[in-house]
Amino acid sequence: MAMIWEEAFTRSAGIAWKDNGKAIEGILHINTLDALKRFLDVVHIKYCLLKPYFENENYPLVESRELLPSFEVDLFEFKELPGFSMVAFERPIDSLHEIFQFDRVHNILDLPETSGGVACPLLNTVGAQNLQTFRSRLPRKSHEKFMQQFGGKDISYLEHYPVLLEYLLQLERGQVMSTDRNGEFYLSGVYASFPSDLDSEIKRFGFKIKKFRPGDNCLYERNRLFVYQFLMELYGFPIVSERRTSSALFSRRLFRMGERFLIRVLGQSDRTITTLYSHPRAKHYPRAEKVALVSVDKEQKEALAILKRDGFFVDEEKRVIILRILYKQHRFNPFNVREDRALSVLRQEVIHPLTGEVLSDLNIIKDTYNMILRLTDIVRGEYMGIITFKRQEIVKDTDTHDKRLKFLYSWLSKHQRRIIGYSDEFYAGVVKALDSYLLNPDNYDTFNDLHDLYQEVWAKYSYIQQARKVKLLEDLLDREYKGKKVSYLEMLQVMTDVLNDLKFEIVNYFDELVGNVLAIGEQILSDRYLLRNYFEKEDDELTEYGKKTKKLYSRLVSLLDEFRSIRKSRRERNPAPALTTAM
Repeated sequence: MAMIWEEAFTRSAGIAWKDNGKAIEGILHINTLDALKRFLDVVHIKYCLLKPYFENENYPLVESRELLPSFEVDLFEFKELPGFSMVAFERPIDSLHEIFQFDRVHNILDLPETSGGVACPLLNTVGAQNLQTFRSRLPRKSHEKFMQQFGGKDISYLEHYPVLLEYLLQLERGQVMSTDRNGEFYLSGVYASFPSDLDSEIKRFGFKIKKFRPGDNCLYERNRLFVYQFLMELYGFPIVSERRTSSALFSRRLFRMGERFLIRVLGQSDRTITTLYSHPRAKHYPRAEKVALVSVDKEQKEALAILKRDGFFVDEEKRVIILRILYKQHRFNPFNVREDRALSVLRQEVIHPLTGEVLSDLNIIKDTYNMILRLTDIVRGEYMGIITFKRQEIVKDTDTHDKRLKFLYSWLSKHQRRIIGYSDEFYAGVVKALDSYLLNPDNYDTFNDLHDLYQEVWAKYSYIQQARKVKLLEDLLDREYKGKKVSYLEMLQVMTDVLNDLKFEIVNYFDELVGNVLAIGEQILSDRYLLRNYFEKEDDELTEYGKKTKKLYSRLVSLLDEFRSIRKSRRERNPAPALTTAM
């Protein structure tokens, strides 16, 4: 059974509702950024997600996979759905010295002629000026209704904000909130333009992570898209609209300035509320989170039972919940086989639609069982859905081999980092599903006709196979193997075994993976403990354990020389390095 949107959060603490749950009763006093965020969570979820869901029969729910990094390019724009951007500062606005443009909305406490909120003749003047400022940015058709609803009211106060949203959502540009002289938040600006120096930010970041070099145009052209994508993903977005791009880069700038701020964006295409905000534990980047309406897979029976029992469904028949994802950002590491991983999921929270209570112990979007089921449906041609193939072509369903291969390419690209890092059991399921299709003799004639596309899928698959081995080598740097601590002897034994296998698999050659292998190997070879206690000692000084360790060390030197030879040979045959496959 579905609720109605007016009921949303009517049992939550801290906010009293009137007009059957459509407006706020009483006066709000919000004086911290955390409190403002909680207030905005309630209002934006209620008015910008739930209200449209119940008013649009075919509301496009967000697929849970869309909330997993890396984020995909939007397929459609739903112009009938709300979209907005906003910024909030935990300080008073200083109009002349702000680094962005907006139309000022004044609170009576902004003015030096007032003292401590005492009523004065200016009150009506300030309120009227705010109304005029706001109305001037509204479409003409909304002027009369707006003035009838808000005439004589001060729209800067937050208790008016939920009802005012109907009109704020009609404005093309951003909202601004800040504190007054009493430290309480209010609406202090509209029609804001967030600065976006995209070119400089991409180049600065590219040089910082050594993907660009001064004067090297070829390197810039090869890596520009990778740098752009990584930079945007750090802030929770794919390469998308100007609204979300400018919001991401504005948050980057504010964070570097040490501001206490919150930036929030709702895209009409992604139907997802994305929030970027400063946090005491966020040392390098602002915190990132997303909220969307998601339908839980019917196969997640245990989760469905809990959600039903505790009343977390927005619409039980369609299994719709309010899902919030909190992300963890990762600084770029060129020696990590998953170097394109800018974000990972830190926590999942299901929000109760009536009380606002949070349930955080369910795995809704990272369910490996459902990932394998989806992959199986794709290779069998039974998957019904839509993907964007290489950001260029929209593909619906999997009823032909051409479509299946395009879905597989997109699925492998989307989940590449997870397949590389997840358990052997999960990977075995992936291998079983892929091999049953890609190596099926009955499909060979079809794959010959689709040769280029088939090879692209196979290259993705081969990259993942090799990258999992390189990931093992990365773990061995810390003398860890499959979650357990190992000795130096065991470390070298596993490393030489992996390299020996990998040597015969690089028929499909990926320069960046070979580069990672060499970098990891060099770190092992330069380990002072190994050198001092084994390699630099004479055999008669060593125990049996030490002799085995020294022998494996020498074997590792030999294997790395073979990899260098392979790399040199490949580069001589193909001087221009290929584009990064992981992209």
